[in-house]
Amino acid sequence: RPPSPRPSCEGIPIMETIGEETGARLLRVARSAIQAVVLGGPDALVDGQDWPAMTRRGIFVTLRKSARLRGCIGTFSPLSDLPQTVAEMARAATRDPRFTATPIGAGELPDIRIELSVLSPLERIADPLSFELGRHGVKIRHGLATGCFLPDVGANLGWNKKTFLSELCRQKMGLSPDAWRDEQAEVSVFTVQKFTE
Repeated sequence: RPPSPRPSCEGIPIMETIGEETGARLLRVARSAIQAVVLGGPDALVDGQDWPAMTRRGIFVTLRKSARLRGCIGTFSPLSDLPQTVAEMARAATRDPRFTATPIGAGELPDIRIELSVLSPLERIADPLSFELGRHGVKIRHGLATGCFLPDVGANLGWNKKTFLSELCRQKMGLSPDAWRDEQAEVSVFTVQKFTE
């Protein structure tokens, strides 16, 4: 059952914090998975140590070469534990449909930097403008169309909240920029814990 709408973002559950050491291990998992896709061969999830107990969490894997995006894929509904989900999303990020014509090559691997965004649970909000710019990511569902932006999207472009929502509808959902104002639009927010190489 979908969560009840709330008038503000105050009801967002506090996220289980992942330690820096575990975050670094997750980055190594992602790196191994990416190398396996680009170079061929298996990728290793196990580094000889047990993983700490972690609840299943949504994750986005972003690949950048300098400041240029080279892939970003994620899920809000993981079917596996976090290390396995990181590996799956990292492999998928190397095949981001936006870069089908220019896939990541072996020569690029040393310059690719990996960013993991571990997601909090989604929280439905009644007022689409009640999110905190730069702190909350936003996911919108409108009919069969869905799309999301991570919290830092638009930060360097000086977007305000309305521009953030409008560009989400336009760029990610293929809808009118004002679709977020529609009563049928379901707007949810989330926070992230980020780990970067």
